[in-house]
Amino acid sequence: MHFLRAVRSAAIPKRQLQARLSFRPLPSRAHSLAAHRHAIAPFSSQGHLQRKLEVEASNKGLAIRPPQAAEIKRQHLPYLWLRDNCRCTQCVNQDTMQRNFNTFEIPRDICAQSVESTSNAVSVTWSDGHQSSYDWQFLQFYLSSDHREDEVRQSLSLWGAEAADSPPTVSYAEVMADDQGVARLTSKIKSHGFVFVDGTPHDDPDATRQLLERIAFVRITHYGGFYDFIPDLALADTAYTNLALAAHTDTTYFTDPAGLQAFHLLSHHPAPGDDAKADAAGGKSLLVDGFHAARVLQAEDARAYEILSTVRLPWHASGNAGIAIAPDRQYPVLELSADTCELHRVRWNNDDRGVVPFGGGFTPDEWYDVARKWDAILRRKECECWIQLQPGKTLIFDNWRVLHGRSAFTGIRRICGAYINRDDFVSRWRNTNFPRSKILEAVIG
Repeated sequence: MHFLRAVRSAAIPKRQLQARLSFRPLPSRAHSLAAHRHAIAPFSSQGHLQRKLEVEASNKGLAIRPPQAAEIKRQHLPYLWLRDNCRCTQCVNQDTMQRNFNTFEIPRDICAQSVESTSNAVSVTWSDGHQSSYDWQFLQFYLSSDHREDEVRQSLSLWGAEAADSPPTVSYAEVMADDQGVARLTSKIKSHGFVFVDGTPHDDPDATRQLLERIAFVRITHYGGFYDFIPDLALADTAYTNLALAAHTDTTYFTDPAGLQAFHLLSHHPAPGDDAKADAAGGKSLLVDGFHAARVLQAEDARAYEILSTVRLPWHASGNAGIAIAPDRQYPVLELSADTCELHRVRWNNDDRGVVPFGGGFTPDEWYDVARKWDAILRRKECECWIQLQPGKTLIFDNWRVLHGRSAFTGIRRICGAYINRDDFVSRWRNTNFPRSKILEAVIG
């Protein structure tokens, strides 16, 4: 299992092709086009002649046959598929990148009336009269691949207790100044899972709200939106007390848990009525890299990793009158990507966990045994990163990866912060760190 994924360039290099060809009008798809075959001489970007490609219109679709040595999965691209993926200004709104037509009004027997090659694209005139153009990179990619993977990636830096010595940090001024600052902020969150924003004004919580909205809008839950609180058990959650909290992720009870979470300690002082010399101490923040902890678990006990990524559990939030929130289905502690089987999300808050189920290939006793190992790894000193929050330093972290907690404290702490949706954060990260063309290629296909 690989947990480190580097930013990868496009899988298929762009090849420039130069030649020109045309096909006679086709009366119907029933007419065999196998005899209409033309050779295209592709050129490199320097203009040097390379091996020839064969292109032909067939009953099945547009066929492009690269050199024998080339690795491809198919020799033709279906006509209906090509017509549906026309991205001209008539077919796709260039502002929204949404289709302007009903795919299912395209005739099932759509076919090419003529095909023409330019130096870097293939133009098709369809039997319904529409004209489309497809660049060679697009065509060659889908000859060799089934679908696009998200090629907009960033390598992960896993960490333990040592992260406290030099935590990833950006300045409030740079984030508020321009999108380059936002790019640095979001990039550090993607790579490390958390970041501190130094120099955040702490005399007015609205400055923190404005900082977070540089990433995306604040997510509203049953607790509200942007929060600014002191300990208050009326909110029916131990987070609003002065008790110690073990490492956990928030909103395990949502189908889509909060993507980012932020804390900004605005003040910490003795409680009213206490001796003026009474301590206002404690409340040190705990961060644990869940991806690092999972890698440790897998290395030490592969079966334990399998069980925690297989057994699906109920999660809930039922502390407030009229509230009984649970996700759309049960989820395991370690959620793996269906496409890559890599660790995708950590969902762990033992306080919010429901009853361990029977069935699913493992017994409850087996689950308790491996969950005990998981809990012990999270509590290892080498995994625990302890950092004291300070006024002026906002902590923002990835709630799908980084578990958080705190030590008990005395006195009154005023904390502000918020949740941000995962998809909105990732969108902001993409759009501030990568060119638009690369992003659209990754998300559209």
